Amino acid sequence: MDKKQTFGELIRFGIVGTTAAAIHYAIYWVLQHWINVNVAYTIGYVLSFLVNYYLTAHFTFKEKTSAKNGIGFGGAHLVNYMLHIVLFNFFLWLGLSRELAPIAVLAIAVPTNFVLVRFVFKHFKH
Repeated sequence: MDKKQTFGELIRFGIVGTTAAAIHYAIYWVLQHWINVNVAYTIGYVLSFLVNYYLTAHFTFKEKTSAKNGIGFGGAHLVNYMLHIVLFNFFLWLGLSRELAPIAVLAIAVPTNFVLVRFVFKHFKH
């Protein structure tokens, strides 16, 4: 794979990731006023995950969705979710506000997620 193609994937991943993160954060921000922050964070994550999978397959990597890459994507996001929730609670414990903690999480989790998801779509073709 050439550097130009990888760079294009990285740019598209950034666009999709920003969209998914915005959906996640918006849902979390609304819900965290009424329910437990971890539950609000999880609901936001799950709903953004659905949009993220579709956009990642079709836009970022220009692949069809399949059972194989769906399972791989889900597995990568299970690891990513665990990283998210641990970091989220760690940042809350450090004293970051409920509004800023998710943003700090994204700074660490997004690059990690790109590596995992890219692996799935490059190695688990339909």
